Amino acid sequence: MSTLVEMFSYDFMVRALVAGVAIALVAALIGVPLVLRRSSMIGDGLSHTAFGAVAVALVAGVMPTFLALLIVLMAAFVILWISRNRKVYSDAMIAVLSVSSLAVGVLVISLGGGVNIDLNSYLFGSILAVGWMDAVMSVVLAVMVMILYIVLFKRIFAVTFDAEFAQSVGVKVGLFDAIFALICAVVVVIGMKLLGALLISGLIIFPALTAMRLTKSFKCAIIVGCIVAVVAFLVGLILSFLLTLPTGATVIVVNLVIFLVAVVFNRCL
Repeated sequence: MSTLVEMFSYDFMVRALVAGVAIALVAALIGVPLVLRRSSMIGDGLSHTAFGAVAVALVAGVMPTFLALLIVLMAAFVILWISRNRKVYSDAMIAVLSVSSLAVGVLVISLGGGVNIDLNSYLFGSILAVGWMDAVMSVVLAVMVMILYIVLFKRIFAVTFDAEFAQSVGVKVGLFDAIFALICAVVVVIGMKLLGALLISGLIIFPALTAMRLTKSFKCAIIVGCIVAVVAFLVGLILSFLLTLPTGATVIVVNLVIFLVAVVFNRCL
C-alpha cells in the first residue's frame, strides 16, 4: 500500500492515471461497435498515420499534437470514404494508407538528421510525455462520449448491427460514422503519448474482444469492455512502475492476458 501511495505522489503518475483511465473508457466505448462492424483496422491505420504526422512535425519544429490531430482527422474521413466505397478493397486500402504513413515517417526522420529522442515517446509511449492538457482533453472526451451513449444508445445499437435498416428508419448513419471516426482519431492522437502510436490500437480492440467473449448483449459488452479497459490499464500502469517496464507495452500485454483468460473461460462453459 505504501508503494502505491508513493507511486501516485508523483505528479506525472497522476497525469498518466487520469488521462489513461479516460482514454481507456473512450477506447472501450468505441471499440465494441468498431469490432462488431469489422472496422477495428481503422484504429491501426490512424495510429500509423499519427506516427507519420508526428515525425513531420518534430522535424519541422512545430507542435506535434496539433499537426497530428489535423492529419489524423483528415485520414479518418479518408478511411471512412474508403470503407463506404464498394469499388475498392477497403481493408487493402487502409493497409496501404497505414504502411505508407509509416514509411513517410521513417523517411522524414532519416532526411531530418536521424531519430529525434522525443519521437520515442510517441512511438512506444511515455508517461512523462502526458501533460495536464492531455489529461483534461481525455476527461472531456470521455464525458462527451458517455453522454453520447446515454442519449443515443438505441441508435448506436441500430447502426452497429444493421446500418441499412437504421438508414431506412431515418437514422443518419453517415453522421454516426463520422462521429465515431472523429472520436477514434482523437483517441489515437491523445493516447499515443501514453501507449505509443504502434500500440494504441490494442486499447481499442482487446477490451471489445474480451467483452464479446464474456457477454451476450450489446449493453453488457459495452459495460464489461469499459471495466476490462480500465482494470487492464490500472494493472499495467502499476506493474510498469513497480517493475520499471514500458507502460504502453505492459498495458497491452495485460489486455492480452485478460483476453486469453476470457477465451479459456468461454470454452470451459
